Amino acid sequence: MSTENALLTILVDRINNDTLVLPTLPEVAIKVRQAADNPDVNLMQMSDVISQDPALSARMIKVANSAIMGRSVKVSNLQQAVTRIGLRQIKNIATAMAMEQLFVSNNELIKGYMGKAWQKTLTVASHSITLMEFYLKNNKHTSLNRDSITLAALVYNIGVLPILTEAERHPEVFANPSFLAHAIQKLSGKIGSSIMQAWEFPKEFVDVALSWADPSYKPDKVSYVDFIRVGAILEGTLQVSDKSAALQTYIDKGVIPSMQLFTSDEYNDMLKDVKNMFS
Repeated sequence: MSTENALLTILVDRINNDTLVLPTLPEVAIKVRQAADNPDVNLMQMSDVISQDPALSARMIKVANSAIMGRSVKVSNLQQAVTRIGLRQIKNIATAMAMEQLFVSNNELIKGYMGKAWQKTLTVASHSITLMEFYLKNNKHTSLNRDSITLAALVYNIGVLPILTEAERHPEVFANPSFLAHAIQKLSGKIGSSIMQAWEFPKEFVDVALSWADPSYKPDKVSYVDFIRVGAILEGTLQVSDKSAALQTYIDKGVIPSMQLFTSDEYNDMLKDVKNMFS
């Protein structure tokens, strides 16, 4: 049996036997989610929780000052940022911003792969969030919202982490990048959904991780998965034989108004602003 097939067999076996080691949610994200679930928490207390992580604090201020928040007056401190974003949104946005902490490794080779995976995730997320903004303008009564798409778009490919971690024990497979890509495409959805369940995330996030790369995914109702899939098609993470035909499906479904959206100044200005939130 080749090394690649052996690794694939190991991964499948560990998934089926529920013995695959899954990543844990970053500590700061756990604290923020616990605080947000406390009905008695106030904005000052939430600011204190977030302030324990300087990087996350800076990201929250960036989010509060971004165009998607729709305010011209800039905030200058964390408490103002938390007030502007609101407790309802903070839980998902803070969790999303903490995801970068998981894409790290002491192994230089793995570190490189994880870095690339995270950058691809950010590109897909930026498109997904931007698309959602345009969708919300034309669909005022939808239950979909920007804070959930922000988290969904940054956890959709979380299943790649255990694959890379397991592959670290078999460094020879990195001589065949196409194999890793195959393993990720084949297994990351099931692994990702397991991680979402282990983290006790709502079903909508489990569905995103499970279905974003599933070729048989064809639900009638618009969901967060649609926005992730469009972002992944645009970035090239989701391989399709005909990109225009694939995107036309989402035009027909009402997720995208037209192909002209992607060349418009309005879309690309928003996309740039969203990307800046993560830089």
